[in-house]
Amino acid sequence: MRFFFSFALLILAGNLTAQNFEINGKVTGPQGEPLESATVYLEKPVDSSLVTYTISDNSGTFQLAGNEKLETAKLLVSYAGFKTYSQTVEIGEKLNLGTIKMQIADNALDEITITSSRAPVTIKKDTLEFNAASFKTRKDANLEELLKELPGVEVATDGSITVNGTSVSQIKVNGKEFFGDDPKIATKNLPKELINKLQVVDSKTKSEEFTGKEGDAENKTINITIDEDKNRGFFSRLTAGGGTNERYELSGIGNYFKDDLRVSLLASSNNINSSGFSFDEIYDSMGRNAYSISRSRGGSFSVNGNSFGSGSGITRSDNAGFNFVNEWPQETELSSNYFYSRADNITESKTQRENILPDRRFFNNSESSGQRLNNNHRFSLGFEIQPDTLTRISVRPNINTNNGRSSNQSFTESIEENGTPINTALTDNYSEVHSVNFSNRLYFTRKFGENGGYYSLGFNNQNNNRSQDNNFFSEREIYNQQGELERTDVQDQLISEENTDNNYGINVNTRIPITEGLKLDVSYNFDKRNGRNERLVYDGDDEGSYTLLDDELSNDFVSESFEHRPSLGLAYNSDKLRAHVSGGFQSIRLKNKDLFTETSIDNTYENLFANAYFRLNLSQGKSIYFNYRNSWETPSLSQLQPVTNTINPLNIITGNPNLRPALRNRLHLNFNNFDFKTRSGFYVYLGANFINNKVVSRSSIDQDLVRTTTYTNVDGAYNYYGGGTLDKTFELQKESSIKVKTGLYGNFDKNIGFTNEQRYSSKSLRFTPSLNLEYNFRDLVTIEPFYSIEFVDAEYSFNNREENYKNQNISLALTSFWPEKFVIGSDISYQTIGNASPGFQNSFYLWNASLGYEIFGEDGVLKVKVFDLLDQNIATRRFTGDDFIQDTQQLVLEQYFMLSFTYKISKFGGKDPNNKRGRR
Repeated sequence: MRFFFSFALLILAGNLTAQNFEINGKVTGPQGEPLESATVYLEKPVDSSLVTYTISDNSGTFQLAGNEKLETAKLLVSYAGFKTYSQTVEIGEKLNLGTIKMQIADNALDEITITSSRAPVTIKKDTLEFNAASFKTRKDANLEELLKELPGVEVATDGSITVNGTSVSQIKVNGKEFFGDDPKIATKNLPKELINKLQVVDSKTKSEEFTGKEGDAENKTINITIDEDKNRGFFSRLTAGGGTNERYELSGIGNYFKDDLRVSLLASSNNINSSGFSFDEIYDSMGRNAYSISRSRGGSFSVNGNSFGSGSGITRSDNAGFNFVNEWPQETELSSNYFYSRADNITESKTQRENILPDRRFFNNSESSGQRLNNNHRFSLGFEIQPDTLTRISVRPNINTNNGRSSNQSFTESIEENGTPINTALTDNYSEVHSVNFSNRLYFTRKFGENGGYYSLGFNNQNNNRSQDNNFFSEREIYNQQGELERTDVQDQLISEENTDNNYGINVNTRIPITEGLKLDVSYNFDKRNGRNERLVYDGDDEGSYTLLDDELSNDFVSESFEHRPSLGLAYNSDKLRAHVSGGFQSIRLKNKDLFTETSIDNTYENLFANAYFRLNLSQGKSIYFNYRNSWETPSLSQLQPVTNTINPLNIITGNPNLRPALRNRLHLNFNNFDFKTRSGFYVYLGANFINNKVVSRSSIDQDLVRTTTYTNVDGAYNYYGGGTLDKTFELQKESSIKVKTGLYGNFDKNIGFTNEQRYSSKSLRFTPSLNLEYNFRDLVTIEPFYSIEFVDAEYSFNNREENYKNQNISLALTSFWPEKFVIGSDISYQTIGNASPGFQNSFYLWNASLGYEIFGEDGVLKVKVFDLLDQNIATRRFTGDDFIQDTQQLVLEQYFMLSFTYKISKFGGKDPNNKRGRR
């Protein structure tokens, strides 16, 4: 209480000594035309530090307002192509500057016209640009902390980023990928002092960047530019820690820059379910909000197929890799990266499942355990060259190898509602897997004309080989209606699988300008795929040998497919509107033959497809986006193959060769608005998916409750979704603020399926409001309370079953850099599951905390961390299916204490940035 009382006194004292001010005006060009999106900002005369800023509206008017202890300030106006306007103003209660006429710069043809201006925000057509130095952060901040200070930018606790409601899919440094396409590696490791500007643009491929074609409006890319004097140097970070229960972590990343050359290295090893190199300033590899609870979504993630995080048991991982990028004359660029990962994962789970049939219910209780070990190597290479200004050639080969082995044991019992046993199944499975995947993309692009015309020719291939050997044992016991053992079935098999999949594609594209803004797109894609799936099942004999081939369970499939996709489209681009409409014809021929039975499948599917989108920029910070697309989804080979799979003796699966492709129609609409004057913004979105010929499972259950499953097509499935967020930042005084963010999400689904050969429908509604607050005091203390509640209402046509429940999540995170040299973190959450079955824990607290102390100046941090301080961590999941309800509780990482040491080494432009650090 004393702590918060002191905060209140400091806030009151700051407001008593400061004065409110308001500055109004209008920005125009030389002829009096209003200039929209001009940046207007105030700087202190003493040190040129930013006071406040705004953006002019579509009439050119602006308003600067705030609370500041200043008598005078320097007002600046920045607009691309014009000279920066500067004027000293007196800070009073209200000031009207009238009309400010901007003058054209001498080098107006250059897009980068103002190098001396330090405008905090600049809007250039489709590019939103932030000046890093204009946004104050604590000392030694990284890119993630800088992003949190930018208007309209949100960074979630899982590290995902949105800009005005649009997801950020990648982060680049000087236009180049930073260690692959994982944004978290960049946000956690790039120091702020290295960064000059941040540019937010629509995500584009290399070819789209070269031709100027519009990018993906549903995804954003953040490009980090580095000051020229800092683009020579290195920075690195090393962490080592050991703790109770034999927990440990070792991790490090190093980066070297020299003009167009960049080399990055990373390595890690730990047994705390972490990827190891996405450093968190407070918790290191332990992460923030490491909740182990998972429902439809969770905090788990994967690297090269190896999973980490919640609900995945306990994983020991070892990783190492490097990234190399360099440029030479003629825009010649070579990039390569190699990544090695080893993951040793242990899992345990307990499951209770209620199966709901049209005329009865029964229950499954199961326990399972397993261990999986994977070794993965990935190498990729990128080479591109521009022989002249109109031509670009690129080639990008990749190779990925994986060796793994796993063992799994499980026991499942099925019982009637009254507890009478029905059957049991005991399984023991050991497998070894080896795979090699090679892919390559080769593109030739040539521009013509002056309005964005081009043509391109591309070739791509994927060659995948996979082999797997399974030693499988199962014992199934069947009971009669009185609960007496009737018979026992045993499977003892060796299953050997060989899979090859080769895919080759050719695509030809051209864009023909009709007018400056209107273009015609013509394309043709051809894909050919051939593969072989050989699955040989050998039964064990009395001597333990596997030499008896089971013809009924074995198969040797040869598959071949041909796909043709010609299409036409129209694209229109202007300063306000971007639109594209396209359509075409798709022909797919599938040929499959089983060499065992001499049966074959030869089907041709011919369909029309269409895509359309538009984005209208209503004004600066305000836009509306609409997208429609349909796509045909071909059934998988396993769904088509009429082969019986008995790996699960209680659920026997057979494919259906008569399946048709599913047609998915998708609509999406969103509206974004961010007001730079009030530092507030909101976005709302609506969408729907309609699916015809959806592939669903169709099951039948015999009197022993052994399920036989195949697949069929159904119509009538759909999904509606919508939501939005509203956020606003309140500047309490110069050095403290409160950010408020409210959110709302809703989802309505209708699914069609079959249970015991009877058709049914299910409908579910999910409604989730949330509230997040962030209080920041002098960049010393940040307090973040969060609350969300999920309401679920579901109904099912058979048995007239209904379910109503709610799930809740409450958390409070505190970060403190006070007292000096101390780093304190506390993150506590409480979660409840509204409909967990008896015997499953339905609520828990998770509290992670850390205490660090700076040593060796500001380069080293000695830290004590604790995971799950209250020792309550659980991994409980409830999944409500159309004809079942399932609760699962899994092995999770339990409480541990750890002592760690982190050391950072940095040197840019021949200088050590640590010698001049300080708070802004």
